Amino acid sequence: MPSTHLSLHYHIVFSTKNRAPLIAAAWRERLLSFLGGVVRNIDGVPEAIGGVADHVHLLIGLRATACLANAVRDIKAVSSRWVHDDIGDPAFAWQEGYGAFTVSASRCDTLKEYIARQDEHHRQRSFQEEYLELLQRSGAPYDERFLW
Repeated sequence: MPSTHLSLHYHIVFSTKNRAPLIAAAWRERLLSFLGGVVRNIDGVPEAIGGVADHVHLLIGLRATACLANAVRDIKAVSSRWVHDDIGDPAFAWQEGYGAFTVSASRCDTLKEYIARQDEHHRQRSFQEEYLELLQRSGAPYDERFLW
């Protein structure tokens, strides 16, 4: 084949350190926009970004040559520095781990709607309940002793 064609969509979820509600409503939209800029700077495509006080969801597209672990590391590091410098919260930090799930192009629109409704969604379900369901639905192996 003379050229490469791909459709690589990832649903990435990560929380604030100890799932503390550190993302204030007053600057949350700025953070979400900033996260989109970081994704673009690493040559990714931010398809949807949303979150609440203690975690964020990103639906991003990456190139075939991108390393997912490096992308998440960079997104978290650069955004954490931004919160320290621009928001003025030196204690802000992301949890060490993250969840990443591949998404079929046919499911991206549904996931975009889900990410856009995070505030509404989390009035009824905790982050822990949501994350366990994501792990179970994806078939990702996990040991519940090391989730929280």
